[in-house]
Amino acid sequence: MVSVFLRMMMTLTRPKEIMKQTRKMIYSKPPRNKIGAAQSFLVMSLFAVAMLTPAAWVLHHLPQYRQQSKETPRD
Repeated sequence: MVSVFLRMMMTLTRPKEIMKQTRKMIYSKPPRNKIGAAQSFLVMSLFAVAMLTPAAWVLHHLPQYRQQSKETPRD
């Protein structure tokens, strides 16, 4: 437990070593596969649908949820 704490403290106090490790993970080469406009549009639209569908479902059924909460009072 103490050794883990000491290792964490040593990594926090050595920012130069952390920067060296971070730089090793960054690649500056061009991409291997080019992605077209149609493919990126498809992926972005699917992502937007996946994020907005649950919110749209809740907003669409909001009157029903309000009606249910009025029928069954909480104790």
